[in-house]
Amino acid sequence: MLSIYGRCWLCRQPLRLLQQGICSYCLRELPAKPLSCPRCGLPSGDRHRPCGRCLQQPPPWQALVFVSDYCLPLSTLIKRFKFQRTPELAPTLARLILLHWLQAHREQHLNRPEIILAIPLQDKRCWRRGYNQSDLLARHLARWLGCEYRPAALRRIRETSPQQGLIARARRRNLRGAFRCDENLAGKHVALLDDVVTTGSTVAEVAKLLQKQGVASLQIWCVCRTL
Repeated sequence: MLSIYGRCWLCRQPLRLLQQGICSYCLRELPAKPLSCPRCGLPSGDRHRPCGRCLQQPPPWQALVFVSDYCLPLSTLIKRFKFQRTPELAPTLARLILLHWLQAHREQHLNRPEIILAIPLQDKRCWRRGYNQSDLLARHLARWLGCEYRPAALRRIRETSPQQGLIARARRRNLRGAFRCDENLAGKHVALLDDVVTTGSTVAEVAKLLQKQGVASLQIWCVCRTL
């Protein structure tokens, strides 16, 4: 019987394990995550302690887990995932998040979340795209980690302009009051998932909403954090 090989999304060489998506060579060659604050994800001199920014003005979450800066080759995969109707990339990108979360879990003693949430996409954009990319990532991670995924917990209650090209202040203003949480998450350990965190305005808006709900802890997970 012939073995059926998939191909690495980056170098296109055959994979012995199709579910990996990226071969071991390309995985080793991915850009190393720079030294960054474990809470906000921005550059810092100590990856185990919050940076000065977080000590002065803590973000509304306890940890931010990401794979790398928004740069090649992951930026290309994310664009393909989001804009070129390639949902098959979801398990590959979710696996990268999982590997970095497991490392952070060991080093920072992060709580294993009870519930995973995904940043909701506007209905029109979801219809045009055919799927919410964050939803696809969250489904894989919830299954692998044995967490509960609640896709209906968060909703966008008004349309917003695209965030691309807006400065940080405009992004915050654009998203104010755009989300609603329809489930009681008080006392729960939660992970909030997005594909890319740029200024952090989107996840911060949802995080404040979850804070008001009284979640026990909140982690932000993403593929890339723009540095």
